[in-house]
Formats: sequence, C-alpha cells, structure tokens
Amino acid sequence: MNLQYNYPEILAWLEQKGKQDYGERFYFLEQDTLNITKLVAYFLKDETKSNEFGLDLTKGVLLSGPVGCGKTTLMTLMKYIAKQNNRFYLKTCRDISFEFIKEGYEIIHRYSRGSYSQTEYKNYCFDDLGVEQNLKYYGNECNVMAEIILSRYDLFIARKVITHLTTNLSASEIETAYGNRIRSRLRGMLNLIAFDKNTADKR
Repeated sequence: MNLQYNYPEILAWLEQKGKQDYGERFYFLEQDTLNITKLVAYFLKDETKSNEFGLDLTKGVLLSGPVGCGKTTLMTLMKYIAKQNNRFYLKTCRDISFEFIKEGYEIIHRYSRGSYSQTEYKNYCFDDLGVEQNLKYYGNECNVMAEIILSRYDLFIARKVITHLTTNLSASEIETAYGNRIRSRLRGMLNLIAFDKNTADKR
C-alpha cells in the first residue's frame, strides 16, 4: 500500500527544519521546488510520485548543479525524512582525499567495502565530487574517488548498497575527470537530479 503524502506541507515543514539548522534567513526558492520534491519523494520511498519523476528507488541520487545552489544543504536535510533503510552517512570527497594522504589505500576499502570486520555495508553520500585531486601515497598516484565509485558500483550490483553523490560537474566534465567507465557506472547506479546551471548562488 502506497501512502498519500501532502508535499506542500512536507516542504513547509522541511523549510522550518532548515531555519532551525541554518538560521531564520533560510528558505526554499520557488524555482527549486521541483527538485526538492523529487528528493523528498525519493527519500520517503513514495513509489507513485517517484515513478512520475522517473526515479528508480533501487538506485541512489546524483544531485548536480552550480556552486552554492544548495546541494549539500538539501542532502543534509533529507535526514529528517529518510526512511530507516534509506538513511546514509555524508562524507566530503575532500575529507576522504585528506584521509587517503594520511592512511593510504585502507581508505578506499573503508568507504567501499567497509572495515575488515564489518559485515553490514553503509549507504554513503559523497559530497562535492570533483573538488579532490589525484593524490599520491608513497609516490603512487591514485584517483581515490574513482576507485571508491567502482567498488560501490560492485556493491550496488551484488547487494543493492546505495550511494549518493553531489557534484558541480556536468556529465561531460565527470567523464573528462574520471573517464567513461566511471560515467557509465554512475548512470547505472544513480538517479540524476540536476539544478539549472543558471541557478543563483545562495550563499
């Protein structure tokens, strides 16, 4: 049985949560309502609404758009409405890169297959894909996020583990930075929700 949700009420409630977390000046722009509604439908696992938007609930979300359009804030707010089995940990790609410099290849394992003793895999949102650079660990260069994405794709196929991403990059820029193989994997494991490139910087 699919529940009927009142989306205007949910968005108004979520905006109030945003004001609590980010201050009274926080508000949703009318032009962003469609994308916010898509995210809410996805994280509520509303099959009817998600189908209207062409969202596959078995996949994660790739939230893309220009700098300052609110991608990270929106994904953070989704913690208030995500169903128990739809919850995730948010981690910036930049922080993962710094961890790689300190700890090496164990970091790739940590964010793809979990710790060696771990049997339960975590859903992650990797925030700001594209700001990290290829990094060296004892002289060996590694595209850390590319390796993590490849491993997460394998987990998605084998165990339906969910990955989300936010990025300022377009599809062609992702391909340039990470290669066609990564772009293909992202297409297979993520729903694209994109802000217009002309969306105003809200910072």
